Amino acid sequence: MTGRYSDQDVEHYDRPRRRTRPRTKERPSYDDAHRGVVVTVDRGRYTLLVEGRTVTAMKARPLGRKGVVVGDRVRVVGDVSGDDGSLARVVEVEERVTTLRRTAEDDDPVERIIVANAEQLVVVTALADPDPQPRLIDRALVAAYDAGMTPLLCLTKADLASPDTLLSTYRSLGVPWVVTERGGDLDEVRDRLAERTSVLVGSSGVGKSTLVNALVPDALREVGVVNAVTGRGRHTSTSAYMLELPTDERGRGGWIIDTPGIRSFGLAHVEPEHLIGAFPDLDEMTEDCPRGCTHGSDEPECGLDEAVTEGRADPDRVSSFRRLLDARSAPSW
Repeated sequence: MTGRYSDQDVEHYDRPRRRTRPRTKERPSYDDAHRGVVVTVDRGRYTLLVEGRTVTAMKARPLGRKGVVVGDRVRVVGDVSGDDGSLARVVEVEERVTTLRRTAEDDDPVERIIVANAEQLVVVTALADPDPQPRLIDRALVAAYDAGMTPLLCLTKADLASPDTLLSTYRSLGVPWVVTERGGDLDEVRDRLAERTSVLVGSSGVGKSTLVNALVPDALREVGVVNAVTGRGRHTSTSAYMLELPTDERGRGGWIIDTPGIRSFGLAHVEPEHLIGAFPDLDEMTEDCPRGCTHGSDEPECGLDEAVTEGRADPDRVSSFRRLLDARSAPSW
């Protein structure tokens, strides 16, 4: 009678049950493992790109509870042919360069990783239908700075409202921005996305899927509508999905990750010192702050106030930074 696993299976080397002797101390080296990137995750199955092929895989048992998310660079063994019915195994998750995460609420200790290894966070917001949500934008920017990602504001539906008022709020932060409208030219957007891996986040109904379909014509992402009564969009994307951008006339490519619409962005994992570190010009002005200073507007001896008084700091920039700091505790809806 044969055992459940052969000596060729990764599970053969799993930790033994209690009161049993280990079958072997040797662990597989995975020298022949293939490298791939996770494109999407669906109910315990992972879609990967491996050497140009689309491969379905599951997570090997030795990984335990270690999460595997979209954007992860992994090593896989087994059947990587990509044929119908084939199934490979993810045996290793390579070290992540960046990790974009959020919590469900601000007091929720459980962090949820949205994507891994993205370089740029594109905060997509409509200028109208639905109305912009500055507090949600602020929170997304905080998450980007905390993750070490470059933020980009993408303002959609400019044919319905002017972007000037909203942009004036973020100019002092130096956040780059692009403006789009229905049927408009997307060359500037493509230029910002070229040669990068970018993740798109935003509320439902702001036009993320419409934008993705315009950038990647064969993406076929479902497009939703905004409820006329509540002013909220309907969730159309149900899971994060990574797509390759077509090569432009200059030979540049790139990747974008479409994500489901969000209605809150918990920041329980973000510490104030991580946020100030994203603003080197302000950070150096806090060197003489008292121990434990959060750099908020209610701190009595914060170095930022002294820098503003002495004319060494732009008051609008300090005010904008503190608005982001306050966004950590203010409701996002």
